[in-house]
Amino acid sequence: MFMDTLRKTFVRFFISVIFGIAFGYIEAAVVVYLREIFYPNGFNFPLSISIIDSVSRRLLLTEVGREASTLVLIVTGAWLFGRNLRQRVAYALTIFAVWDIFYYVWLKVLLNWPASIMDWDILFLIPVVWAGPVLAPVLVSLVMLLFAAVILYRDSLDRPIKTRFYDWIAFFVASLIIVVSFCIPGPHTAEQNYSSYFYWTLFAAGLLFAVVAFAGCLLRS
Repeated sequence: MFMDTLRKTFVRFFISVIFGIAFGYIEAAVVVYLREIFYPNGFNFPLSISIIDSVSRRLLLTEVGREASTLVLIVTGAWLFGRNLRQRVAYALTIFAVWDIFYYVWLKVLLNWPASIMDWDILFLIPVVWAGPVLAPVLVSLVMLLFAAVILYRDSLDRPIKTRFYDWIAFFVASLIIVVSFCIPGPHTAEQNYSSYFYWTLFAAGLLFAVVAFAGCLLRS
């Protein structure tokens, strides 16, 4: 019985990974087009500020809508893969993490970018511009993928990870700290000292807080 449950969990997890890989390619393909439109001379930091005309505004608004739609797709996919709230959270983490990691893998294949894991990127546009070195979101995604694997494995053992209300508050605070660390440098991407606005200490604090909160849930379970 246990092996059958574990096999079914692995199959679902594998399919969700394939979904994330394909999703990452779609994301990378869109960015290839956008960089050709907005940065025909190369995507380099500090970013050059182009003249924003009506066409550019429409494209930017379209991109914001596309990013919002990706979140809807991730939640929808996770809802279909999972059978309860824990599993749906785990699959959302899985899809998001694989999507994000393979976004950079596909950009490397298509554009030979990034040249280094420390190259900077525009990460998101909602509600403001997020920016930071590629290494940072990849680290977040690896931690998310680890969380997801542990949650799903424990569920297959019928020993689910237990969370309390305060645990969710801790995860929210940790996520907020990480998001803020990405949002702070967002308005400064056209400045020569753009990299000085990304505070590794703040980012690390948020990521470590999430890991500690998850470890607490795991030990208590």
